[in-house]
Amino acid sequence: MSAHSAVDIIATKRDGAALSDEAIEWVLDSYVAGDVADEQMSALLMAIFFRGLNPRELNRWTDVMIASGEVLDLSRLSRPTVDKHSTGGVGDKISLILAPLVAACGAAVPQLSGRGLGHTGGTLDKLESIPGWRAHLSNDEAIEQLESIGAVICAAGEGLAPVDRKLYALRDVTGTVESIPLISSSIMSKKIAEGTHALVLDVKVGRGAFIKSLERARELARTMVELGHAHGVATVAQLTAMDQPLGRAVGNALEVQESVDVLRGDGPEDVRELTLSLARTMLELVGIDVDPATRIDDGSAYDLYRRMIAAQGGDPDAELARGSHHHVVTAAHDGIVQSVDALGVGVAAWRLGAGRARKEDPVSAGAGVMCLVREGDFVVTHQPLFELFADDAEHLERGRASIENAVTLGDHATEVAPILLERVTH
Repeated sequence: MSAHSAVDIIATKRDGAALSDEAIEWVLDSYVAGDVADEQMSALLMAIFFRGLNPRELNRWTDVMIASGEVLDLSRLSRPTVDKHSTGGVGDKISLILAPLVAACGAAVPQLSGRGLGHTGGTLDKLESIPGWRAHLSNDEAIEQLESIGAVICAAGEGLAPVDRKLYALRDVTGTVESIPLISSSIMSKKIAEGTHALVLDVKVGRGAFIKSLERARELARTMVELGHAHGVATVAQLTAMDQPLGRAVGNALEVQESVDVLRGDGPEDVRELTLSLARTMLELVGIDVDPATRIDDGSAYDLYRRMIAAQGGDPDAELARGSHHHVVTAAHDGIVQSVDALGVGVAAWRLGAGRARKEDPVSAGAGVMCLVREGDFVVTHQPLFELFADDAEHLERGRASIENAVTLGDHATEVAPILLERVTH
């Protein structure tokens, strides 16, 4: 007979008291085993949503999540390991550029990535628009590719923090996704189990981000940085703006093409700026004194990208999909662009077919939005603002209807916020 009961644990947290280490271990282990029911865990998650977890509770909660599955051993690699995690935004294709770039500088980058849900695209969805590319590798395959090439972007294995998969599905349907302790433990349990020595967190804040306010973004960043340090992972967070889309391309194949453009020394300046900033922080954490800009300029980052794609069955020279139906949204009058609403653009791309409403939904490789203007631009009547791509007329109309008001025009110059807002180290 256990000394613990789910009802007592729920009531303890509901009433604002702290859970013991033993109670946390018991309830998570029992939930994975099926001895704690979904409705009981839902009640506990809601209690945590309102009452929070103190640092000791959060560390223990994360420990148990990590211990619920396997932990990758990257110690046999000949180079230091460092990863990046983004909390997700519109047009955020940074991982596709960053992993080969940092590897070209001498680190090993194990990017275990996910799929998109709602208006933010998933890295795996983007890469799967490359013909032949495969997301699923065994642990041995991933480690071998890290040693031979230096970078891998693949799906997290089923054995990595499996309790997180169950908890996330439950949070998704119970309105408890936005709890900072639950977000932090979900992200960090997987990243710590991944076995990386160092981690840089890109915490998005703004209209198109999961977190809208700078204060909450700062709290999330600090919480994750502290969790990383407590588990022996050198961790730094950068808060970055997500009011307007990142770059021009929003969609799967569209973002792959833009990533290739940046790796070849072209592409949007904001994407290059953010990529280089994150790369410099990653290299700093593992003690590599190389300017990553030189690896773009000399072509070695692009060469490594091609090798990384080919190693996973992809054809880096293949023609990328482009939706057969397209529409151009134009300006109704002259003016200065006051805002380009990242959320509006993200929702439009989703409705065009680039995203999914449920995890099992398919996504279109060729659907998406090209953003042709940015905040502060002067535009004239009938100037193109967006180009929309979809696989059929029905999806095209859905996307067109949702993007009409994504650009606000005015008659005065606007102060465009910098993309890099803050750096959090402790």
